[in-house]
Amino acid sequence: MVDRRTVLALGAAALAGGRGAAAQAWPTRPIRIVVPFGLGGSADVAGRFLQEPLQQAFGQPVVIENRPGAGGTIGADAVAKAAPDGHTLLLMSNTHTANETLLPNRPYVLMRDLSAVAFINVAHHVLVVHPSLGVNSLPELIAYAKANPGRLDYASSGPGTPYHVAGEIFRAMADIQVTHIPFRGSNEARTALIAGQVPMMFDAIPTMAEQARGGRVRALATTGPQRSPLLPDAPTVAEVLPGYEASIWLGLMAPAATPLPIRERIAAEVNRIMGLPATREAQTRAGALVNPMSVEAFDRFLREDIARQAEGIRIARITAN
Repeated sequence: MVDRRTVLALGAAALAGGRGAAAQAWPTRPIRIVVPFGLGGSADVAGRFLQEPLQQAFGQPVVIENRPGAGGTIGADAVAKAAPDGHTLLLMSNTHTANETLLPNRPYVLMRDLSAVAFINVAHHVLVVHPSLGVNSLPELIAYAKANPGRLDYASSGPGTPYHVAGEIFRAMADIQVTHIPFRGSNEARTALIAGQVPMMFDAIPTMAEQARGGRVRALATTGPQRSPLLPDAPTVAEVLPGYEASIWLGLMAPAATPLPIRERIAAEVNRIMGLPATREAQTRAGALVNPMSVEAFDRFLREDIARQAEGIRIARITAN
């Protein structure tokens, strides 16, 4: 006679075998990576960087679909509602962990409706101003803002994005009054800054380093713990405001209930690609760092970052506007 424990063990083994077989059969059609931000931003660049090597690894086309808007929630919601079969992924950022606090009425809950897949990279920002503002250093900018309360605007790629959060933490730590001007994406915000329509912005270091060298913007400070090799003459914000740091990180998530073996296969490939010496070198040149994680480690990272973002948002009194 077979006892109950044996039946349960056999059932569990069969279930695990079924999941393993499903993972081996995957993918059976093109893989769609939804980028919930506009063309040319950090997430879009990362998605297109991974596109070709993932196609080669999995033997199926990888399609990048930009679905910007509403602080990244439109694209995230589309993925949350997709079939949990590994053929639809979200290229997300700390925008989404911040949105868990900033946007209580969003149509999904991140860790309930999506599941962790892979960490991609992390990068810091640069604070830039339009030359017409007439400031040449971070202390001069803070002094200008204090002398002109409420008259200084800064652009971002949208509410809750890392550039918005960076600006609001800067506002709180510098004890100044500045006004957030959200755009639909980094490209729109960047274009407005370069045209002089908005005087200030936190943005990606590689993009704005080129603009600074061309004299179209002035790079006042970077947001990492050390100076950036791409802008060695720019101090860190922390040199003026001790303790300040802001970054943007990127990762992949899938609809909830996407089988773990499939997510592990994707994570293994992303970790392999990002861990290649040539990739690491290219990422360093672009001002980014790679940090391969298992699915379980990335899941923990996401939950911890939601808590970190909530505390930062509370302290800085950040609102979604």
